[in-house]
Amino acid sequence: MSPSIKHIPSDENLPPSADIVIIGGGIIGATAAYFLARRGLSIALIEKGYVGCEQSSRNWGWCRQQNRDARELPISGIAMRLWDELTAEVGIDLGFRRCGLLYATDDAKQLAQWEAWLDTARQFGINTRILSPAEATSAIPSVGRKWLGGVHSVDDGKAEPALAAPGIAEGARMRGASIHQNCAAYGLDITNGAVTGVITEKGVIRTNAVLCAAGAWASAFCRRHGIRFPQASVRQTALRTRPAPNLGEALYTRDCTLTRRLDGSYTVALSGKTRLEITPQGIRYGREFLPMFIKRLGAMEFGVGKSFIHGPEGSAGWGSDKPSAFERNRVLDPAPRSAAAIFKQIKKRFPALANIEMAESWGGYVDCTPDAVPVISAVDGISGFVLAAGCSGHGFGLGPGLGHLAADLVANDTPCVDPKPYSLSRLTDGSKVKVGAI
Repeated sequence: MSPSIKHIPSDENLPPSADIVIIGGGIIGATAAYFLARRGLSIALIEKGYVGCEQSSRNWGWCRQQNRDARELPISGIAMRLWDELTAEVGIDLGFRRCGLLYATDDAKQLAQWEAWLDTARQFGINTRILSPAEATSAIPSVGRKWLGGVHSVDDGKAEPALAAPGIAEGARMRGASIHQNCAAYGLDITNGAVTGVITEKGVIRTNAVLCAAGAWASAFCRRHGIRFPQASVRQTALRTRPAPNLGEALYTRDCTLTRRLDGSYTVALSGKTRLEITPQGIRYGREFLPMFIKRLGAMEFGVGKSFIHGPEGSAGWGSDKPSAFERNRVLDPAPRSAAAIFKQIKKRFPALANIEMAESWGGYVDCTPDAVPVISAVDGISGFVLAAGCSGHGFGLGPGLGHLAADLVANDTPCVDPKPYSLSRLTDGSKVKVGAI
């Protein structure tokens, strides 16, 4: 049930040592590997499955500044610039296009929120404008909906989740990084409070610097070393159509989003609908997430599934016996929920899709923090260890910026933006949680 993705080869031999080891081959791990290798450092990127196999290939593909929390806007500006630059530098089409994003709504409260966000847009020089009802209807014609207005975020765009992380990882390899897939990291080798290596299923890599960009698995990995990282994963479903008539490049409504891919098909997902599965990890961090649950109660449903036992949040053992939980779950690949019903609903809204078939569908877990802002942070108590996770559904579009910041921190270089808003300590020092934008 995994989405189609470009597969890249692995390097055959695990290096005995590296300047920096990156755990996790998603968009952040791949971009961090690229920027670090470009600086002339020796980099080993390890991934328990294959590059881009989890949320980095299961998202909408949107690259945006529109409607972001103000804490994310400095890094989102860098990300948008880097999306432009990466395609030229890597020499591989990542599917990035500044096509603009179109939003429409029939909810007066949502429209008011978009209008209020214009003040934030002006502060950061973001090119966006509110659409009238007529403009919204012209941009996104939909049966059964009468739009009150919308938004056109002019300079935002999209990239191709099936191509981006693998393509950037290949760019890192061109600059000297080695890539090791089907290679789970068991833990860190730590001496006197400092990283001295990474223990993998294929051997130990000696290093004094590690970046953990393990997505939904990051909290569980950190917990093995006594690091508290509040993280919850919400389950979502998406699907891909066969090539279809051109309805627009990237459209958002309260029902769904549609993102046109390079081959003319669409990625389709329900807008703002998530399922939070109750797990041992979720119970552990329930108090930290309570403000988010309260704020987003209307968009969230709760349940118990296989994730209670299996996966990064489950109760299955985390001992040293092989195979580890990482090996038992090479790819976190939950079944899609009600994909056929979702597609039927979408075809009613957009009659141009009435005769189009569904090509594939998939589920995914979006890893969230209590305030919906990523963690890109050195970890107190373990010198040389940097965490980059908890992207809360924003990781793909922000990926190049987050990867650049993570690279700066793990290499002890000047950070590209102030890293304070992304510190791990804000979630563990008792500070009041301010839940960010979706």
